[in-house]
Amino acid sequence: MVQSVSSVTVGDLVKNVRLKVIQGKDYLDRPIITSDICRPALEFAGYFTHYPAERIQLLGITETAFANELTHEKRKTYLERMCKPQTPCFVVSTDLPVMTELQKAAKEAHIPILGTHLTSSRVLGNMTSYLVSRLAPRKSVHGVLVDINGVGVLITGDSGIGKSETALELVRRGHRLVADDRVEVYARDEQTLVGSAPAILQHLMEIRGIGIINVMTLYGTGAIMPEDTIDFIVHLETWTPDTQFDRLGDRGDTQTIQGVVVPKVSVPVRTGRNLAIIIESAAMNYRANTMGYDATETFDENLSRLIKQNTARDKARRETPKNDQ
Repeated sequence: MVQSVSSVTVGDLVKNVRLKVIQGKDYLDRPIITSDICRPALEFAGYFTHYPAERIQLLGITETAFANELTHEKRKTYLERMCKPQTPCFVVSTDLPVMTELQKAAKEAHIPILGTHLTSSRVLGNMTSYLVSRLAPRKSVHGVLVDINGVGVLITGDSGIGKSETALELVRRGHRLVADDRVEVYARDEQTLVGSAPAILQHLMEIRGIGIINVMTLYGTGAIMPEDTIDFIVHLETWTPDTQFDRLGDRGDTQTIQGVVVPKVSVPVRTGRNLAIIIESAAMNYRANTMGYDATETFDENLSRLIKQNTARDKARRETPKNDQ
């Protein structure tokens, strides 16, 4: 599994978060190396010991109001100190006017100034979400990712076991392909795993005996997705008589990828089994479980009720006196 990190420029941020360029359009190729964003407050009080210069600097109502209470000389000094060579850009929220001292300092340092009508909290969330999706460490996982009625299912297993053929049947049944063969995986947060296809493999599948096919060309745009959360893992294993597989669904297997724990089931592959229907059912059962319904609990309740009924009946038979012959 090879780890990789995408690169992002200020221009990418402008395009994808819909920011406007107030100043410095010639410097939009500056790199952004972290998804963390700084809202400088202590810096306007003159504290620069731990100034995160490599982060985007976001100025909102609070920061701007505090800076405006400073003297011109202090604003000039502090803003010049904020304009470091590694600083990607400044973002001014809520359509606030840009301080003259900031315009001059950023121009001399070749740092763009961006603006938005959104509040600081809104634009902070938008930028963080985009940057995390682009800058988070990625792992390349061998498998197929399919969206089954809103459940992202990662199908894994040994090469040649039938993952792609099963995914193709799922696409024919109306589900959507995200990635075949290699899945680029990253953690959006501590509980959410996201997968997508490498650029070279987008919309493509390899079917042994046929070759490479373009799923979007054959089945339409409704048959593909650019990325999806990985909610559930189905691992395909070759069936052998001595292998024990979960029959009641109460084993609770999981797999940890990028620090995120994902539920997992192992499905035996044997001649005559319709894997597409089995995986489709597994995905729907997972969704039912997340909504509070557990078929295993229903089975246990039915079994307990049946045992109680049989026990009561046997007890009644033992206590009933026999008729004299």
